[in-house]
Amino acid sequence: MVAPPDPELVFAIPGDLSAPTGGYAYDRSLLAHLPGSGIRVRHLQLPGSWPSPTAADVEETRRLLASLRDRTTVLVDGLAYGAFPDTLLETLGNGTGHQVIALVHHPLALESGLGEDQRRLLEGTERHALACAAHVIATSASTARTLTRDFGVPAGKITTACPGTRPARRAEGSGRTRGAELLCVGSVSPRKAYGVLASALSRLTDLDWHLTIVGETDRVPGEHARVAAAVKAHGLAGRVTFAGVLTADELEAAYHSSDVFLMPSLYEGYGMALAEAMSHGLPIVCTTGGAAAETVPDGAAIKVPPGDAPALGNAVRSLLTVPQRLADLGERSWAAGRALPPWQDTAGRVADLVRAVARSLPEHAA
Repeated sequence: MVAPPDPELVFAIPGDLSAPTGGYAYDRSLLAHLPGSGIRVRHLQLPGSWPSPTAADVEETRRLLASLRDRTTVLVDGLAYGAFPDTLLETLGNGTGHQVIALVHHPLALESGLGEDQRRLLEGTERHALACAAHVIATSASTARTLTRDFGVPAGKITTACPGTRPARRAEGSGRTRGAELLCVGSVSPRKAYGVLASALSRLTDLDWHLTIVGETDRVPGEHARVAAAVKAHGLAGRVTFAGVLTADELEAAYHSSDVFLMPSLYEGYGMALAEAMSHGLPIVCTTGGAAAETVPDGAAIKVPPGDAPALGNAVRSLLTVPQRLADLGERSWAAGRALPPWQDTAGRVADLVRAVARSLPEHAA
């Protein structure tokens, strides 16, 4: 008996796949690991203006989707899919026999800094688009619950596939020759709440520390200038470095030489940088915004409410002034990091779903 061919998947992703964000890192890892799980996957690049496309980019997206052969299994990144208008949803339907899987890193309407009209528009388009999908992949259990509770997606229609994590060597820290090295990893955007962090750290000027923020500074127009102004206003300009985007080796070195990892985010769909920090055994202070509350196990981080600058500052102070607490938290973070799943597990979970969805294609499918 001849074995059936591996299922084929078209993975539609907007913009530059090399962009240094958690969502794009997730997408890159799926593309790299799905073939090892028996899925033939093809990357389809959509215009980069999603989720706020121009009319020309909507038409270009329609053309790209219309070019797919009938009865194709299509995985669409939620950065685009959640904003798809009816014209594009119809292109994926209209008797084509396509089976559409939506990948949701976090709901578009929960991005910080949106106007109320824009938030409501995105909430409506995403709810409608998700209702049209054959299945939905959420990157955390928290996001899955949000999709069911707030967007009406039946729980049985959602598969949770948390990001994988690469093993890393344990961080050695700075050696404290120049004070404690604090590290944040994430693009400068309102959701990352670096302004809140500046306010929190302004309460710690009696201590010796330096903060490095790694991530894109131009992803949200004007946000870097606003955060830099807040840093200056709090008298921290000499203590905070915006490192921009680092190479993989440079980022590894930053983790390895840091003493404490900070994530002040208002909301996270998962928080891949938190997993990376645990894989390096860094003591962590984070918020409970979105999935971040669950990504790091209780006891492996100090968790504070999102937006609470005093609580964030107090948590950092407690680590910088009590060496034993810093050491104990690092041990628990390291233990949690050893238990994180690899990317092969994530790809295997997605591959199982793709096979199940492919089996539901019409019997006359080629």
